[in-house]
Amino acid sequence: MAQKTIEITTTQNVTIEYELALLRERMLAWLLDLVVFVISYFLLFLLLLRPLLSAVFRDSGFDLGFAFFLLPFLFYFFYNIFFEIWNAGRTPGKMALNIRVVRLDGKDPEWSDVVMRALLHLVDSFFSAGIIGSLLIKTTGKSQRLGDMAANTTVIKLHSARINYRLEDILNIYSLERYQPVYPQVSRLGEHDMIYIKKVLNRWQQFPNTAHNALLGELTARLMDMLDIDQRPASEPEFLKTLLLDYIVLTR
Repeated sequence: MAQKTIEITTTQNVTIEYELALLRERMLAWLLDLVVFVISYFLLFLLLLRPLLSAVFRDSGFDLGFAFFLLPFLFYFFYNIFFEIWNAGRTPGKMALNIRVVRLDGKDPEWSDVVMRALLHLVDSFFSAGIIGSLLIKTTGKSQRLGDMAANTTVIKLHSARINYRLEDILNIYSLERYQPVYPQVSRLGEHDMIYIKKVLNRWQQFPNTAHNALLGELTARLMDMLDIDQRPASEPEFLKTLLLDYIVLTR
């Protein structure tokens, strides 16, 4: 079966094609999140919640066993909301599988989208034993469960589908023995980051319009922040090309 893909147009009107996360990847990410959550909640309950509830409801006849089984649903609800907002659509399980939640309009998920996904997660996963969510992810064109449909989101792999060249093909380099890297901290980045930078440069060279100029500026600002670079480069395209060259020299 062919890999499902989706085209997402960014806020700079640049269209990028991504591979949709497979059902098994999403299920494994969910299981990993469940393990992380269960261990964290159990420790939290024993070390903090149980003593706190015992002190507050000591003479009220409050059943701590009932609280132990009721509170997990509330905490799991906030677990997903916290990570998908704080970590740009990536829970610990999604990070391990290198997938993330995205909106179909190219924007980052907002808190209302994340809340909707978390609410319907109970229907998609818990109350239906995962059957509803699995069937919808498998059969819908954009691999959307109920929460995705309501929030206008889906889950993608963190590399675009139409990348048909290797990192060593990025630049034509003939002799680099005497080259001194300008930004040695670029080695913090990964190969997929470099391929994305090259893809943005290619798009800008092919279509040097306002949208792609804005994308170059946004990418440059983001990389400056990631690499702790204070001085804005005079030429954004040359800055990005230098980063590519530095990375190849430092990691080859």
